Amino acid sequence: MHGFLLGAGLFLTLLMAMSLYRAALGPTVLDQLIGANAIGSKTVVLLIIIGHLFARVDMFVDIALAYAMLNFIAVLAASRYFHKRKGLDSVDEEITPHIHWD
Repeated sequence: MHGFLLGAGLFLTLLMAMSLYRAALGPTVLDQLIGANAIGSKTVVLLIIIGHLFARVDMFVDIALAYAMLNFIAVLAASRYFHKRKGLDSVDEEITPHIHWD
């Protein structure tokens, strides 16, 4: 059973690395927020797996629930900030420059 949980944890870590790529290099702010939220969600599952591996599920469930709530509030706050200030679907000027048709 430990081998399966260890493999699942390593697989989740690989998925988190792929989400980190989206969070770091996403073309829009919305893509970056979704990548960060995906990392947080996978971290909650990884904490539960670590709790099973160390036979302390009760302690790690509390930590995972607190982290999930913090992740949810952080994503809501960031999305509200970017919605009011910059716009969630804005693209950096360097990536897609404006084309002037004269």
